[in-house]
Amino acid sequence: MTETAPGVTAPDPRRWFALVVIAIAQLMVVLDATIVNIALPDAQKDLHISLANRQWIVTAYTLTFGGFLLLGGRIADYAGRKRVFIISLILFAGASAMGGFAPTQGTLFAARALQGLFAAALAPAALSLISVTFTDSKERAKAFAVYGGLSGVGATIGLIAGGILTSYASWRWCLFVNVPMALIAVLLAIPNVRESKLAGRTRYDIPGAMLSTAGLLSIVYGVTEAALPGHGWSSSETIIFLLVGVILLLAFIAYESRAEKPLLPLGVIIERIRGGSYLSMFLVSISLFGMFLFMTYYFQGVRGISPIMTGVYFLPFSLGVIVSATAASALLPRVGPRPLGSLGMVAGAVGMIVLSRITPSSNYFEVAMPAFLIMSLGLGLAFVSASSTSLFNVPFHESGVASAVLNSAQQVGSSLGIAFLNTIAIGATASYAISHLHGSSSATAAQHAAQVHGYTVSFLWCGGVFLIAGIIYFLMVNIDRHHLAQHDDVGDPSTEAIAEAELAAFEES
Repeated sequence: MTETAPGVTAPDPRRWFALVVIAIAQLMVVLDATIVNIALPDAQKDLHISLANRQWIVTAYTLTFGGFLLLGGRIADYAGRKRVFIISLILFAGASAMGGFAPTQGTLFAARALQGLFAAALAPAALSLISVTFTDSKERAKAFAVYGGLSGVGATIGLIAGGILTSYASWRWCLFVNVPMALIAVLLAIPNVRESKLAGRTRYDIPGAMLSTAGLLSIVYGVTEAALPGHGWSSSETIIFLLVGVILLLAFIAYESRAEKPLLPLGVIIERIRGGSYLSMFLVSISLFGMFLFMTYYFQGVRGISPIMTGVYFLPFSLGVIVSATAASALLPRVGPRPLGSLGMVAGAVGMIVLSRITPSSNYFEVAMPAFLIMSLGLGLAFVSASSTSLFNVPFHESGVASAVLNSAQQVGSSLGIAFLNTIAIGATASYAISHLHGSSSATAAQHAAQVHGYTVSFLWCGGVFLIAGIIYFLMVNIDRHHLAQHDDVGDPSTEAIAEAELAAFEES
């Protein structure tokens, strides 16, 4: 297939203006993730969201983002990348406004789901636009460096901005802020971004996207049902939703194996090296995003820390990932991905175990901050290693799919992880409260002790999952730096740059 836009004979004179537009869109998506994290407790209180349902504020976004990401990339390639980019920006702004005005929790959950749906088209369209706009390899590398760098910077800005907006305005402004950013990007994109698309017609695998997303949604709903009072894991509602979800996912696999143009070519994920990369990062995401949820509630609900200071307390984690990812990029050609990735995931397990020592009165600098640093310094190694091995020996025409699969695995992992760990925490909190009914001098102290116990139990689960991820990566991704170097020599550097930038966009948030 060939590109209908010429673009390969002479550089686009407005290419750097186009990069500014794409950077604004990227910053908006990253800001949205971290800003909403800080606003969770206030949104839950304002809309009277239950403990079991609070995770839907995050899960509704990540499920639709991960479920439709592959389809969104295909639509952008064939419908026109600029067209999809602009339309997605407008719709994302509309969904953000809907969430900001949400009068009920159902409206907020629906708005977050729509944000994820439109982000699933916006993210691959933006990456593709960089690839076709910058035809010179050196300029393309600089463009992707800017794009990826915004992920770390944007995540850090989002933590502080979320705290400021929540403290001095309202949690709703954490969603409203997307509207002017999106509109500015649209106005700048119209004259500065050039249209490009693949020639020919394609069939969009909409049934595949619907089956996979519906299956995941059913499983998450079943896990949420288990957290409701009087339900549990053995309740009929929980079992039914879990079974339906498994059946739908099996139907998705069966459909993809026979589809003429499958959304997910199964050959991409069954190869051992790539499969180990996807599975290990899926497990890492299960643990990581649950930690962010619980520590946000710990800081604001148990310790009474302001949203602004909550953002500041998370900064060592963001900075640690940036530092370790930079170091990993230099170490990868010398050491190889297997030891770096495995070590990074084991470090994540150690960090979670340290974090499980928190109490309602723990000193931040003695427990939380060391845990954040240990985890973040390890995760930078894991992210860089997994991004390199996720494309190992993948055919060139499937390299875009392979990189998107890793991003989808992270989104889906975070969705399932937050739901599962939230249910674990609620159950542990309830059990602790019953067994220590008369063990505290005040109701508030008893409530905080029970909540923190639920968090620490979840952190121990997270540590175990991190450890399993490290073992899987070590056993399955059994290649060294020589194999990776041979692959890089025959691979396409622009494709790998796309993959790394795409991964950075999500992982740093």
